[in-house]
Amino acid sequence: MQRRDLLRGAPALLLARRGKGAAAGDYEAVAKRLISAALADSGGWAKLEYFCDRIGPRLSGSEALQRAIEWAAGEMRREGLENVVTPAVQVPVWVRGEESATLMEPRPARLAMLGLGGSIGTPAEGITAEAVVVDSFDELERLGEARVRGRIVVFNQPWRGYRETVIYRSQGAVRAARLGARAALVRSVTPSGLRTPHTGALNYAPDAPRIPAAAISIEDALMLRRLQDAGARVVIRLRMEARTLDDAPSANVIGEIAGRERPDEIVVMGGHIDSWDVGQGAQDDASGCAAAWQAVQLVRSLGLRPRRTLRVCLWTNEENGLRGGRAYREWAGDSAHRHVAAVEMDGGAEKLRGFGLSILGAPAEVVDHALARLEAIAALMQPLGRVEIVRGGGGADISPLMREGVPGIGHLSVGRRYFEWHHTEADTLDKIDRREFQENVAALAVLGYVLADMEERLAEETHSTGGMA
Repeated sequence: MQRRDLLRGAPALLLARRGKGAAAGDYEAVAKRLISAALADSGGWAKLEYFCDRIGPRLSGSEALQRAIEWAAGEMRREGLENVVTPAVQVPVWVRGEESATLMEPRPARLAMLGLGGSIGTPAEGITAEAVVVDSFDELERLGEARVRGRIVVFNQPWRGYRETVIYRSQGAVRAARLGARAALVRSVTPSGLRTPHTGALNYAPDAPRIPAAAISIEDALMLRRLQDAGARVVIRLRMEARTLDDAPSANVIGEIAGRERPDEIVVMGGHIDSWDVGQGAQDDASGCAAAWQAVQLVRSLGLRPRRTLRVCLWTNEENGLRGGRAYREWAGDSAHRHVAAVEMDGGAEKLRGFGLSILGAPAEVVDHALARLEAIAALMQPLGRVEIVRGGGGADISPLMREGVPGIGHLSVGRRYFEWHHTEADTLDKIDRREFQENVAALAVLGYVLADMEERLAEETHSTGGMA
């Protein structure tokens, strides 16, 4: 991604006037108030604790997710957010059941595994078959059907960053099935781990048989490769009760502060309320939900009512369907085109790095002006340290809005350890630093308030009478 240096000059030169007769520099005072309140706040952390410790993992269609939805909506109403609604969403229901993977030859050993979301199950007796280990799709194709048919394919792909590596989780079962494999095991998509398997969604294809698929730990994948390279016959027994049930009712959770002048123009920010069925879904994405929710709540609690409507949405079913994001776009109807910006936090609550912006289909000069406006807003966050603004950003849940031309802003953390915990039993509250979480709340509060309050829209060309240069 192309990066832009921050504009560290006075925001007064860049930010639109908050109202007639008000000095443009007033945003500095408001930003300081929001940051100070966020860094002293305990309400956001209490929300995060409740998500993690009282509710726990929240897979789509589960009773836990329904409890989370009902609790969040009730708390938003109790705290005074306006127009709290829970628009219905039908979501897929995948049940893990009992599962295991066992090395049978050359010695008996339990393999650390987690079934991949959406996988089918094995027969009740399991699948016992010789394994073939490959490090890439190219190596798999070179083996061909003669070496793969009837076997369990083990993908031992090295970590090359999430985007490049996750294709083995999403496509591995299909690629193996096309060559006649009975099952697929995928090395967990993570840079490191202590025999901790990482789950996540897989994809099936209409032109390939559906075969069971699971993730195994890095350590086990490396061991299986060594055994194969040493000439040993590797046999594995895989048992999975996984099954997909009929769709079930769920909901997005929405609350807002109605705009004082242009309530029909909207800035929405949020995270996804569902998680995988392991760990607590703390970093992914209770942190995003709690941070965006508390950012809006802090604006309300300080008595601030921006020019436009500032809305929080906790989207359902991001992990294994993306139906919450699509349902939000349908629920918004014609108002989707009146969204000034959509902000998503779904990369964990480690140390704040900044925000990334995308405006699909917009002329270059409009994007450049919007980036400059974001850089000016970032300059208001100086008490939090350096806050980057980069070209390219968004999120899965806001992508339906982005396809309509709504500016999409993705929250960015440093992500030093996020993928060590991602989709595992280790994604628990203790992995989140409280101060770093508060700093993320502060940044979202400033961003959301100024986007909703500044005179010009984010993706509006600058006019000579004012606005952001």
